Amino acid sequence: MKGIFIFLVIPVTVLIISFFGFYAFWNQADPVTTCASCHEITPSVSTMQSAAHREIKCFECHGTALENGIHSLKEKANMVVAHLSEEKWNTDIRMTETQVLEVMERCANCHQSEYTKWKSGRHSTTYANIFLNPVHNSVERLYWDCFRCHGMFYESDIYNLVTPVSTQGPWELKNPEKAEQPAIPCLSCHQVHTQNEPYQSLAHIQSPNDIPDRNPAFGLYLRSDHMFLRADFLPVPDMNSKGIPVKFSKDPSQVLCVQCHAPGAFHGIGTNDDRTPTGVHEGLNCKSCHEPHSNNPKNSCSTCHPAISNCGLDVETMNTTYSSPASMHNIHFVSCEDCHGEKPGN
Repeated sequence: MKGIFIFLVIPVTVLIISFFGFYAFWNQADPVTTCASCHEITPSVSTMQSAAHREIKCFECHGTALENGIHSLKEKANMVVAHLSEEKWNTDIRMTETQVLEVMERCANCHQSEYTKWKSGRHSTTYANIFLNPVHNSVERLYWDCFRCHGMFYESDIYNLVTPVSTQGPWELKNPEKAEQPAIPCLSCHQVHTQNEPYQSLAHIQSPNDIPDRNPAFGLYLRSDHMFLRADFLPVPDMNSKGIPVKFSKDPSQVLCVQCHAPGAFHGIGTNDDRTPTGVHEGLNCKSCHEPHSNNPKNSCSTCHPAISNCGLDVETMNTTYSSPASMHNIHFVSCEDCHGEKPGN
């Protein structure tokens, strides 16, 4: 009996040790010899070689084959079956929305400050806040282009997300679990595989001219093309105010903002959800006033203005609300004439 026990235990023990030994090796090995051995993954591994995150192991963002338990094993088993069967295999490998959200949570392991600020800002808005908004939905019917800026990674269409798709509510999500999911996750504006140089501390920099050149660390995920486009490659619109060209900051951060906070078809300042500065703030970019991740503009006035302006007014107590498009003192569009009137002859 003892001999049979040893005969069974030793092979099983060896098998377990071998399995976990190989598992540990796989996670730590160069992805060129592991992940990239699957031809579908090769492009992603190749782009990662020149990315700012090039020193990070794949599993640190994507997790391991066992990290999600049965779900992970089932997913990997399906890949193997698809390869070995006659089923046509989709070589355009993309993460599901669930996987995108899992990666986002791992972003916080290194980018804790940015993640915390994002959570406190409006870009952490949820599906319920966006798609069940009665004010918006009663005026404008939900349609496919909503996903261009909200729910970029949603895997179906508007009819499978919200009911009814009309201007007559009440509205509800077909899948209640999506209600509290973020509609604008980190990967909407950031891509781990984007070509870039690793970040270096600037503590030793003596002059702005000594700051090393670096590609923008942000861009836009284009849902229609299933690709990420770096901010300096995004199209720059020609902006105008009543047909008169307006100076528009070409800073990549401003170009990114205007992709979603966009004007109407004729590129008129202040139309649709546009917030492009004009008037006294013409030419400034959003980042001049808004903190990049929380979008908080608090105390931004004091960055440029004295406590008391040349007009003798405290700029921080002026009514510069943007809540009402009809406000004469909207911070994005306020001009000298709003307070002082037009000059004679104008």
